[in-house]
Amino acid sequence: MLYTSEALHQLIEEFAQLPGIGRKTAQRLALFVLKQSKDDVARMAQALVNVKERIRYCSTCWNITEVDPCAICSGPKREKKVICVVEEPNDVIAVEKTGEFRGLYHVLGGSLSPLDGIGPEELKVRELLSRITQDVEEVILAMNPNVEGEATTLYLTRLIKPLGPRVTRIARGIPVGGDLEFADEATLSRAIEGRIAV
Repeated sequence: MLYTSEALHQLIEEFAQLPGIGRKTAQRLALFVLKQSKDDVARMAQALVNVKERIRYCSTCWNITEVDPCAICSGPKREKKVICVVEEPNDVIAVEKTGEFRGLYHVLGGSLSPLDGIGPEELKVRELLSRITQDVEEVILAMNPNVEGEATTLYLTRLIKPLGPRVTRIARGIPVGGDLEFADEATLSRAIEGRIAV
């Protein structure tokens, strides 16, 4: 499709790079931005720059944060004996929304996927194992219920069990092939509540 403006074409191309955004949605977003005031667009642009400048990964759990360690790792009311292992930072947000889990997290940064070239070395597995001390009583594996998530769960179970803590996984309610970030709070809450030993 030909655009009369190179700037508009460039903006559409940038929006189309976002996950879940097709060409038509990218075009609608670009035209929406075009209708906004220059101040509104400047605020949006500054928010994008701020994210890249301020956000980093917590050196303890690998969640996104502006301070290191993050507020969850340094929270005095968090249960330090339980670690919930998730794939991505958006999974932490999903679990936190339930209000059911009061322990700590560990973000792997993905799941095992040999076909995509993602092995244990590309994930924060070594960092997880170094966190499992005698004080840790339970490790909850909250991987997405898909082939990669199952493979990651089995792999981590074999590594963690010999270290001593109880290993559990989230249970019912999350459909096979679904993502944690899209599960509603009640379903995710029940899944955490009904976790089972691995």
